Amino acid sequence: MTAGEQHMALAPGPLGGDAPPEASAGPPSAPGGAAARAYGRLRPHRRWLVPLAVVLLLAQMAVAMVTAAAEQTPTIDEPVYVGTAAVYLHEHSLAYNPEHPPLGKLLIAVGVAAAGPHLDASFTGDQGRLGRHLLYESGNDPWRLMLWARLPVIVVTLLFGLVVFAFARELAGAMGALVALTLYAFSPDLIAHGSLATLDVPAAGFVLTSAWLLWRARRRPGPYVPLAGAALGAAVATKMNSLPAVPVLLALAVASAWTSRRPAVGGAGRTRAARVLAVGATRAAVAGAVAIAVVWASYLVVDPQLRRAYRQPVPAVHGLRGALVDLLPFPQAYRDGMRIQFGFETQPWQGFLFGHVYTGARWYYLPVALLVKTPLGLLALWTAGAVALVAVRRLRHAAPYVLAPPAVLLAAAMHSSRDFGTRYALFLPMFLAVAAAGVLAARRTPRSLAGVGALVVFVTVSSLGTFPYYLPYSNEAFGGPARTHLRLHDSNVDWGQDLGRLADRLRARYPRERIWLVYKGSGVPSFYGIHSADPRAVPEERVHGLLVVSDSAAAKAKGRLAALIGTSRPVDEVGHSITIYRR
Repeated sequence: MTAGEQHMALAPGPLGGDAPPEASAGPPSAPGGAAARAYGRLRPHRRWLVPLAVVLLLAQMAVAMVTAAAEQTPTIDEPVYVGTAAVYLHEHSLAYNPEHPPLGKLLIAVGVAAAGPHLDASFTGDQGRLGRHLLYESGNDPWRLMLWARLPVIVVTLLFGLVVFAFARELAGAMGALVALTLYAFSPDLIAHGSLATLDVPAAGFVLTSAWLLWRARRRPGPYVPLAGAALGAAVATKMNSLPAVPVLLALAVASAWTSRRPAVGGAGRTRAARVLAVGATRAAVAGAVAIAVVWASYLVVDPQLRRAYRQPVPAVHGLRGALVDLLPFPQAYRDGMRIQFGFETQPWQGFLFGHVYTGARWYYLPVALLVKTPLGLLALWTAGAVALVAVRRLRHAAPYVLAPPAVLLAAAMHSSRDFGTRYALFLPMFLAVAAAGVLAARRTPRSLAGVGALVVFVTVSSLGTFPYYLPYSNEAFGGPARTHLRLHDSNVDWGQDLGRLADRLRARYPRERIWLVYKGSGVPSFYGIHSADPRAVPEERVHGLLVVSDSAAAKAKGRLAALIGTSRPVDEVGHSITIYRR
């Protein structure tokens, strides 16, 4: 490493980390030359502009998420998590939803506690019935309860935006950080799932936070290695699909020592290399121990006795998977949850992709779904940023921290048996927003600034255009949100979120019409004033009036439902997720 590269790797930056390229001295043609001097001259006059831009970007994201949270009815998974959170608060029991660790539901429980719902202690049903019973049968207001349950996830989503900003600023300076935060704040997927009481955004955000803290640990391992371990433990204690990131992040803990203490060449160098590796291994051990402690703490907070009286069976898992589960240094309840997850992987789930219904999984499903549901400008900046991190020598040392964790997590997610949506890959818009800042760090010319600015505006316009229907977003190349249901299903487009909007539409436009409803979701239609019948339960010739079908159900329709849809005329749609037909 040259002296200049060592300075770039180790010099303190504006947030206590690495120096942004524009803050270093250099010739006028270099990123740190004329641009740095110009920025330095302007800095006293615009010191307040960067914080103001950060506040405005996060404020618009907050408005978008709170609006979605207030208008959407419960999605399919949310009642399970909200009901389990209520049980955590009132009964301190791990009986429900053991397939997911407790931390994400403890976060949701903060909002549930603020709402103060009544919980029926005599209820004995399964976890699916638990949430519906809490929301619709226990005297609670489901609108109020769901909004409060979603607010803690909204808050942490905004906080992860600050992590994106800080990480990108240490790589590319204030301008690059603002680009990264803009891409994060206008990501339709992050807005959609950040406004729900689910686990996907918290788990992905904790992985990102751990990677950022390990990046900072290269210079100050004392505080940042344990903090990185805590963030890693939080990810693993929120969702088990974070586990593939563990070896990657522990390897980065070792790499943080190697980067900051690179040994010399020769015999003495080999001796020092062994010492550096020992230091790195110690850092990894500390991070791992803290992560394990966080997982244990998340279970003990719920039930100090760690009782295992689950309301669902735990399948036996044999072979290599079973052996690996037994080796995990986590509570027995965590390992039981892993066995349930492995049991899910053996089930014949149905997928839907570009009009084709199939059983099982397609390894290319997630890349294709991301291609559909990511703004085109985002795809371009993600690609350019990733290339810059790998190709530009002075940025290359950051590539493992920004690119390795999402690459490993994506590879693992692509081999899942459940093709249900891009929510399984929400780490990508987080990490790749940071990577996109590398475009400005690599080369900052008027032309490159104009190109990046145009793409950022394109992303912003595309995202704003889908407000407030972020869940069914697809980009312009695939026809926009109104046509997403023709290519994808489930949480990509229709997750049961528009039952309340459907009720409003029926009252406003179709009063006193006969309603035949096929709804895919966890809401209770009658609670919202939708009085309907199931068209599949009567002969086809008796179905007259309005046929209302969730697009996820229509995507996989067969038999009688397919015949009913085929002989009906579409007349309206609600939220790009429910279609109304006339018969």
